[in-house]
Amino acid sequence: MNSNLFNKDLWKEIIESIRSNGFRTIITAFGVFWGIFILVLLLAASNGLKNGILRAFDGTATNTVFVWAQGISKSYKGLPKGRRYQFDVKDAEAIRRNIKGLETVSPRNRLGGYGAANSVQYKLNSGSYSVYGDYPEISTQQSLGIQAGRFMNYSDIESNRKVAIIGVGVKNELFTNGEDALSKYIKIQGVSFKVVGIYKKMGSGGGDAIEKQREIYIPFTTYDQAFNNGSKVGFFAITADDNHTITSLKEPILALLRERHNIHPEDKRAIGNFDLFEMFNNISGLFIALTGVAYFVGFLILISGIIGISNIMLIVIKERTKEIGVRRALGATPANIRSQVLIESLFLTIISGMAGVSFAAFLIAILNFILDKIDDPDMMFANPSVSLINIALALFILTICGLLAGLIPAQTAIKIKPIEALRNE
Repeated sequence: MNSNLFNKDLWKEIIESIRSNGFRTIITAFGVFWGIFILVLLLAASNGLKNGILRAFDGTATNTVFVWAQGISKSYKGLPKGRRYQFDVKDAEAIRRNIKGLETVSPRNRLGGYGAANSVQYKLNSGSYSVYGDYPEISTQQSLGIQAGRFMNYSDIESNRKVAIIGVGVKNELFTNGEDALSKYIKIQGVSFKVVGIYKKMGSGGGDAIEKQREIYIPFTTYDQAFNNGSKVGFFAITADDNHTITSLKEPILALLRERHNIHPEDKRAIGNFDLFEMFNNISGLFIALTGVAYFVGFLILISGIIGISNIMLIVIKERTKEIGVRRALGATPANIRSQVLIESLFLTIISGMAGVSFAAFLIAILNFILDKIDDPDMMFANPSVSLINIALALFILTICGLLAGLIPAQTAIKIKPIEALRNE
């Protein structure tokens, strides 16, 4: 085939054949065009959905589990079921000491409990926001991008300083007319806190991105002192190091906490947990499946187009029977005839396929342009695109399909005997 590939007369014949049956060629090539077009769009859509969801975890330590106390459902060591208990800061020390492979153990409190909003005032303005008591490490576990000022530090923890880091949503609602929030004092349930930092979460972590900007962080020790919390802990955010998965360490952590609080070893309801790593892996697996579905659907559509090209090549061979006979009589070998048919089939497939890729790329570019104009942090669809590897794979599939489309017609062509062809009218 290589010797024929640069044959000028061969390409003239191919072009002339396509031009002489232009409408038929276009209709036939449309199947390949549509198949590769759908394949590229499906891959881009899958990637756009993946980017949008991963954006929700931007800056978040996904190798994290959240653990909180719940009601006890089994009696144990003479203690009744249904009793309530709470974690404390000593539990955090025990987890750090006994569980190897952890990077961060953050005790946390939320004022009013999960889902509660608290009245916060600045001068005559007020609003309801979530208030957390935290340690400085929480900034490495969540996507807290400091926009102005600073985050809390251990000097704030040790000195029980009444400082607060507020979200941009809090700042925009309480500090109107562009007033600077830094160094100003806000009141949380009547207790004054100095604003030392303003953050903006880059991802929603699977939740409401707007609500995540309406949170307030204060030092854990200050929280305990200001709101008479003692050493109680509402929940833990526990992150494993790079050499371990939090999913593998989760059960030892829960077993340790059960032991410390006299909970039955088989009481699975007593301690609630949310494994972010496990959820993240499930999402990643979903996108692998979606990519597989995109290839499967696109390939099926592409096959229908390839069958069309194969059929049209058989018709072309039938129409050119006499011509093939003449060429065979003049000394053309079966290899020459086969390569011409394969090259023509491959050319038609590649051209129609590249047209499909180009049109899909054009639509994807328009879609990205529109999405760039939409400033919506909750949108779970971002930057739909197709990697160069996928494009190369699509071209490889096109090449194989083009050769397959011409294989049967080529075999039919070389079986034509010169004498019978010349007699054919």
